[in-house]
Amino acid sequence: MYTILVCDDDKDIVDAIQIYLTAEGYQILKAYNGREALELIQENEVHLALLDIMMPEMDGIRATMKLRESNNILPIIFLSAKSEDSDKVLGLNIGADDYITKPFNPLELVARVKSTLRRYTMLGSITAEKKNIFSSGGLVINDDSKEVTVDGEPIKLTPIEYNLLKLLVKNKGRVFSISEIYEQIWNEPSYGADNIVAVHIRHIREKIEINPKEPKYLKVAWGIGYKVEKYD
Repeated sequence: MYTILVCDDDKDIVDAIQIYLTAEGYQILKAYNGREALELIQENEVHLALLDIMMPEMDGIRATMKLRESNNILPIIFLSAKSEDSDKVLGLNIGADDYITKPFNPLELVARVKSTLRRYTMLGSITAEKKNIFSSGGLVINDDSKEVTVDGEPIKLTPIEYNLLKLLVKNKGRVFSISEIYEQIWNEPSYGADNIVAVHIRHIREKIEINPKEPKYLKVAWGIGYKVEKYD
């Protein structure tokens, strides 16, 4: 049974989400500000966090920044109002995996939760019988241990970043459109995916490139999409 933390300062929203997700068999922990959320994550085994952006005491942005100092694995989905577009991009930049705009459709909420947990499960599965190592020059991904290194130095990636980079490295030299990337990583139609993919690409570059503005590995094919350069 997966445990999902739901954090929003609106009690009615938290209770509604609990009803939707409990019906799907998930165990729910409830919090009403970022500080409470961090305490629950520290005290419990949590598999996914749903965090509101605007909250008293500590908002979702600051809570995510604090969490990512020590935990790059836990998936985070932001709950946001339509007026918070800049905060959505900031949230993705600091390590959130996805966001849902309020008011949300319960079916969309459940679908996104299931999709995110599938990626989380895949990332945690290291039972492959043989090593799966993908590389391009000094960029190496060991898909058995879920480790990424650049010139021997370990790189910490979120689950979304890891899966996105693995897709490109496994197919180094091939250009993927934004729609292809989104549909393969998020497992859903790519409506309005440009900003989401671009933010994650930029975040990966900041971690793997010496100079993100002049990337060696993760490059853009203008008007088409992205690729990882092919090196032996």
